[in-house]
Amino acid sequence: MSDTASRRMTADAFLAWAQEQPEGQHFELCDGEVIAMAPECSGHALTKAHVWRRLAETVEAAGRDCDVYPDGMAVVVDDATVYEPDVVIRCGPRVPPDTVRLSDPVVIVEVLSPSTRGRDMRGKLIDYFRLPSLRHYVIVRPGDGAIIHHARTPPETTILTRIINDGTLHLDPPGITVTGLFLPPR
Repeated sequence: MSDTASRRMTADAFLAWAQEQPEGQHFELCDGEVIAMAPECSGHALTKAHVWRRLAETVEAAGRDCDVYPDGMAVVVDDATVYEPDVVIRCGPRVPPDTVRLSDPVVIVEVLSPSTRGRDMRGKLIDYFRLPSLRHYVIVRPGDGAIIHHARTPPETTILTRIINDGTLHLDPPGITVTGLFLPPR
């Protein structure tokens, strides 16, 4: 990593720097510190792609005014925290095509990996729910197929957690029921 990445950054400086990095390298910004993301193993990449595809198909079939993004979109939590979730659902008017940052996701999905497990289960859980728009934070455990669903419910300060083992997930908003979230064995 360059000297620039070893210094503390703001979200704006980080996004400008990250866009100049070589293709295939991924970084996040956590409390002003740049964190390099490890390359993915095949199982992680396939699980992430499967979850994105199932969510995208379900949103489209339901006719919701939402976009489902695969990893690569930056979710800006605050001026010192920028994450790149595995899947993001954002509803409402489509953002311009050159947009790289989102600040109003409705659903965020992370697929656990050994290198990110701790951050995904603790720090990101707290950080993501600082976003007023977020209603669902979904964590997929590829090893055993469990889905951990954190949902904001009225009153807005309440977060409920469910563990799902059958692959069916209800997300309202945006008002969809997703089935077949577990990657089928071959």
